[in-house]
Amino acid sequence: MNRSFRFGAFCALTLFAALAFTSAPAVADGDDTALTNLIALASQRLALAEPVARWKWANHQAITDTPRENTLLADVEKRAAAANVDPAFAHAFFQDQIDASKDVQNALFANWRATQPPQGPAPDLATTTRPQLDRLTQSLVASLARVQSLRTAPDCPSRVAQALANWKSLTRYDSARSGALTRALGHVCETGGVGATG
Repeated sequence: MNRSFRFGAFCALTLFAALAFTSAPAVADGDDTALTNLIALASQRLALAEPVARWKWANHQAITDTPRENTLLADVEKRAAAANVDPAFAHAFFQDQIDASKDVQNALFANWRATQPPQGPAPDLATTTRPQLDRLTQSLVASLARVQSLRTAPDCPSRVAQALANWKSLTRYDSARSGALTRALGHVCETGGVGATG
C-alpha cells in the first residue's frame, strides 16, 4: 500500500469519525464521545504535518514560523471566547497542536536528510493544506467547548488515556506518530498529561 493511499485512507477514517461524533458533550457519566471526536480531529490535524513538511522542504523554509504561530494562537483565543471556551485552555491546547506538528516535521526532515528527500511535487501550502488546517481549527474550537466540562474531573487524565488507547486500536494508529498525538492532547485536562503516559 503506497504512502499517498495510506494518508488518504487515514484522513477519510478520521474525518468519518469526527463527523460521526460531533454532537455529544463529554459528561461525568463516562460518555466520552466528545473526547473521541477531539482525538479524531487532533489526529487529522497531525496528519497534515507531512504535506506541510514537504512544502517547507521543497521551498527551503524553516519548520518553526514564530510570527505565524503567534497569529494562530491569537486568532484561536478570539474564536474560543466567541464559543464560550476558556481562551487560556484553547491557547494551551493549540500550542500543543503546533508543537506536536513540529515534532513530526522535524522527524520527517531528519529522515529525508538521512535517506532520500520526498519524491514528486509538494502540496501547495496556501491553496491546499492551510485551508484544511483552518477548517480543522474551527472544528477543534467547537470540540473544546464540548470537552471543557471534563477538564477538572479527577479521572480526566485516565479518561483521555483510555479514549486515546481506544482510538489507536480502532485506527491502527501509526506508532511513529503516537508520541506526537499524546503530546497534542497534553492540556486537555486541567492537571495536564494523558493518564499514565502523561
